[in-house]
Amino acid sequence: MKRMLIALAAAALAMPAQAQSPADDAAAMHAKVDGLIARMTLEEKIGQLEVLGDDYGKLDDLARAGKLSATNGVLNDRDVAKYTRHLQDMAMQSRLKIPLLFEGDVAHGYYTIMPVPLAMAATWDTALTTQVHRQAALEATASGVSWTFSPMLDIARDPRWGRIVEGAGEDPYLGAAMAIAQMKGFQGDDLSRPDTMMATAKHFAGYGAAQAGRDYNSADIPPRQFRDIYLPPFKAVADAGIGAVMAAFTAIDGVPATASRKLLTGTLRDDWHWPGLLVSDYDAIPELVTHGVAATPADAAAMALHAGIEMDLHSGIYLEQLPALVRSGAVPMAEIDAAVRHVLEAKWKLGLFADPYRYGDEAKEHDPALRAQSRAVARRAATESMVLLRNQGVLPLRKAGRIAVIGPMATATRDLEGQMPAAGDPARVVTMLAGVREAVAGKAQVSYAKGVDVTGDDVSGIADAVSAAKASDVAILVLGESVGMIGEGNSRAAIDLPGQQLALAKAVVATGTPVVAVIVSGRPLALPWLADHAQGLVYAWLGGDEAGHALGDLLFGDADFSGHLPVTMARALGQVPLSYDHLPTGRPGDQHSIYTSRYVDLPNTPLYPFGYGLSYTSFRYGEPRLDSATLGPGGTLHVTTRVTNTGTRAGAAVVQLYVHDEVASVSPPVRQLKGFERIALQPGESRDVGFTLTPADLAFTRRDMSWGTEPGRYTLYVGGDSTATRSAAFTLSPARR
Repeated sequence: MKRMLIALAAAALAMPAQAQSPADDAAAMHAKVDGLIARMTLEEKIGQLEVLGDDYGKLDDLARAGKLSATNGVLNDRDVAKYTRHLQDMAMQSRLKIPLLFEGDVAHGYYTIMPVPLAMAATWDTALTTQVHRQAALEATASGVSWTFSPMLDIARDPRWGRIVEGAGEDPYLGAAMAIAQMKGFQGDDLSRPDTMMATAKHFAGYGAAQAGRDYNSADIPPRQFRDIYLPPFKAVADAGIGAVMAAFTAIDGVPATASRKLLTGTLRDDWHWPGLLVSDYDAIPELVTHGVAATPADAAAMALHAGIEMDLHSGIYLEQLPALVRSGAVPMAEIDAAVRHVLEAKWKLGLFADPYRYGDEAKEHDPALRAQSRAVARRAATESMVLLRNQGVLPLRKAGRIAVIGPMATATRDLEGQMPAAGDPARVVTMLAGVREAVAGKAQVSYAKGVDVTGDDVSGIADAVSAAKASDVAILVLGESVGMIGEGNSRAAIDLPGQQLALAKAVVATGTPVVAVIVSGRPLALPWLADHAQGLVYAWLGGDEAGHALGDLLFGDADFSGHLPVTMARALGQVPLSYDHLPTGRPGDQHSIYTSRYVDLPNTPLYPFGYGLSYTSFRYGEPRLDSATLGPGGTLHVTTRVTNTGTRAGAAVVQLYVHDEVASVSPPVRQLKGFERIALQPGESRDVGFTLTPADLAFTRRDMSWGTEPGRYTLYVGGDSTATRSAAFTLSPARR
């Protein structure tokens, strides 16, 4: 075997990089990588550990010198395909001709902007989520981008946190399902194909629990909760083959993730046996000095590399600090080589050694057929993502009469693109107003009044809005948050409508004209007044380029609402953090008893529960049927429920399965999501929906901190949201000894 590897290494070095086939086996990959590492200088090795932006300067020189490994390919101020090809040309002039990676945030579309990840989670549609990210990959790779810093897997239970918009919400099961779906869209079944790209699971781990919902803040997460809630989505994508992981900015229990060998090497590498590429977040390595755990930049570089960070994102600290550290003996060459190995293996798996120019196709980059296909997917995704929260008989609207569209978000463009619009263009966004007008063109009169700005105290425009509402048969209020209030670095201390938008809503409702409120936002806002007073309430999220068309389709009944909340919606900030899978208490809340877990001014219950969403039709869920009353070790339990469309029009139900452990060694959550399926039903149609549970689905961190199951009685629930009442019980048998 050793002789064969030596022969393969010699052959790999003798052949030009372009001659390697992406289908070569693992032995050939290892031989290629071993051969390169053996020939590389220290500076060339460290260059492979750097991801530098164009603001670093002299990228051409660094690439020619073999001291650049990757750079940003998501730049909307230039022709990206030409830019990436030029820099790859520079890399091909280097001594060893190691190709570059081109990375960037392709989080929810590239040229065509799709709904933000939180909105996609509201679809509960994994197949559509894969398709959305497949389109993003097709567009991005045509521009030469081979590596995306997505998906974000951070569980988020505090709506103040601006980056809640980038993930799938509060639940680890839904979060894992959506993360795998995104990963499949980016990476496909064969990462070496020129239209797939390497995905990155971020931010490992616990970033979504930033204290007070303030971005970049530290997090204090109990170890059991960390393992049971925050790690499972990462474990799921690690097992599914994600190409890269990005460490979190966050300090957990005082230890920044960037410097945590226990987390990055112990958990990710040793426990999970994950073989991919580990990258820092933006400037996170020099920030170890600011965290107070490193005294100097050199200390920070050594600490991050030892923890397991193989690539530095943006700062250049590895290039600047590691050569001297290695020569002095402070950093072992073995750590450098191990990091370089993972970088080169990633490039091999992407097929870049076979063809450094495999990514980038100028004709495809501007292909009208691809763009039309992406727009169609974007429209469907936006349609499925919007959630109908309240309908007092006002929806669907008639395509007749006079319609007033009111509110500052009705004409928003850039805001609908969300926090990371990649190569998007606000000019390509269909506004909510345009969507309504197009939906009723030639059939109804549509007027518009802004009323107020998103923020600020100017209420002078409310009078015009009131006049428009009085002169109309229905008013569509489009309210929400601007893009500068959501996303990275944009946390809020309040979660109600900003500015004077609520005052506008109250004035319009007071006219007596029926009101449908549409909320454009990247977080679950507290909307108790609208939930009580608007005849219709729609959560539209940030729907991307086709948001306006989707809203028009839904409001006028050309499509049915089918979105369900991926987060719990609080009545007020004082309830936060609030999640459906909370632990029970010895003194459950009782509004009529003082010494219980309650508020004196609000119910404990949320405004709208996790998993909630209405439709233009109605569904009946039958009692769950089990194929056995006992689930044994290594066995399966099949759960079936009959779902019936009891309404008069076709619709899609999101059937949800929850489980509760009745007695455990630690207090068990009141219920946990363990399955879901989205099904379409015609009026009067019934269908059996089946779920399968195994003992592994019931595992948790037990009292002694070991991972596993405990025998006993469980109750499961099926229905349309986390308050489902249709139930059945089963017993988990003891594991064999």
